[in-house]
Amino acid sequence: IHKMLPSKEPEVHCEAGQIQQVLLNLLKNAAQALHIGNIDAPEITLRLRPFEKGVELSVTDNGPGMEESVRRRIFEPFFTTKGKGVGSGLGLSVSYYLITESHKGQLDVESRPGKGCTFRLWLPLEQGQEEAVTC
Repeated sequence: IHKMLPSKEPEVHCEAGQIQQVLLNLLKNAAQALHIGNIDAPEITLRLRPFEKGVELSVTDNGPGMEESVRRRIFEPFFTTKGKGVGSGLGLSVSYYLITESHKGQLDVESRPGKGCTFRLWLPLEQGQEEAVTC
């Protein structure tokens, strides 16, 4: 696992537990993809970058990637590429909801077969949530 963080981490208002849930889900999915793909030198890169009105956090793996037909559906509830009993197909749909609805951010994915996968999430600096914490 490689971490690429700025020397001074930017601050955004967020629900820390929800962001932890999203990151753990993305890391778990990356690890599973690397295992399933039987990658010789598995790598996961976490990158945090400030941008004009928020931060971008990406999780990239060098796994097997996914077909476009899968990539288009990846955030749908109950959609899964895993075998029976291995997952509910809710992890990415819940993550998408937490980022886009609860935090007014964005979550997307780039992937091609054989070229790994990158999930990017953007969190705005201000969200107008009184109960939010800085994370």
